[in-house]
Amino acid sequence: MKKIGFLSFGHWSASPYSQVRSGADALIQSIELAEAVEDLGADGAYFRVHHFAQQLASPFPLLAAVGARTKRIEIGTAVIDMRYENPLYMAEDAGASDLIAGGRLQLGISRGSPEQVIDGFRYFGYQPAEDDPVGADLAREHTDVFLKVLTGTGFAEPNPSPMFPNPPGLLRPEPYSPGLRERVWWGAGSRATAEWAAKQGLNLMSSTLMTEDAGVPFHELQAEQIRLFRSAWAEAGHEREPRVSVSRSIFALVDDRDRAYFGRSGADRDQVGYIDAQTKAIFGRSYAAEPDVLVKELANDTAIAAADTLLLTVPNQLGVAYNAHAVESILRYVAPELGWR
Repeated sequence: MKKIGFLSFGHWSASPYSQVRSGADALIQSIELAEAVEDLGADGAYFRVHHFAQQLASPFPLLAAVGARTKRIEIGTAVIDMRYENPLYMAEDAGASDLIAGGRLQLGISRGSPEQVIDGFRYFGYQPAEDDPVGADLAREHTDVFLKVLTGTGFAEPNPSPMFPNPPGLLRPEPYSPGLRERVWWGAGSRATAEWAAKQGLNLMSSTLMTEDAGVPFHELQAEQIRLFRSAWAEAGHEREPRVSVSRSIFALVDDRDRAYFGRSGADRDQVGYIDAQTKAIFGRSYAAEPDVLVKELANDTAIAAADTLLLTVPNQLGVAYNAHAVESILRYVAPELGWR
């Protein structure tokens, strides 16, 4: 059995071909798509976070709204760039969103990817050290504080003359949501970062790209990453079982719309490129085929087989109805044949 959800970047554009013309459209349609896939029996609604772009950015208002409008599905991010985050304020927002959702939040975080502006996190008030040019250490420092706050342990000295009565002892940010610490994931783009995440007790979101090229197909490299993560998790002695997700663009061609949009996608093989001037990466292939062909192709994807959660990246600018159809096609025609449902 495998949990299946969608992952949306929440693009909007004034293009006449886009059904998502504004930020308001992107937010409202994200909520509507979450409601639709819950009705279809899917398991999750996940959203990407990109700053300075016509895409979804501040995640917690959206997560809270989806939590209020749904009852069952997991609600998450994939991923929040921790270079931009105030970890204490984030803990308050996350706690509130998780309580509204009844404990269904699944927070994917990471160092993030190259953004729309140079060092965008500096505009948010965060300055990394001189020997940390891309902010990797900054992201992990913010993450460390965030995770400590999520344990619920008080650390702030109470005012002896407070406006309102305080409980005994040191204080923590409120509202606090028990159990959220165990539902935090790290978006890892390499084998080494996956092992680091395991040591921290973070679930693994294996990235849609890997910042290393080992000369093997992407899915095999990703499966190796997952294996190393689980091994490091066991060595760390954590008591609970970790979660692992992978993301894929997968489209079952079941009608003329599917064939028109994706019948000639040309993305049926891994791609190697650069995500910035210095960083070489391998990007995983997309899948688009008739359901019987798709089942055979996906059966050979070793990373999907190794993960407990599959996030289907959706072309959100095609609108809620089409994206709900695309998810339903996977749930109906593909997942049962592969033993995922």
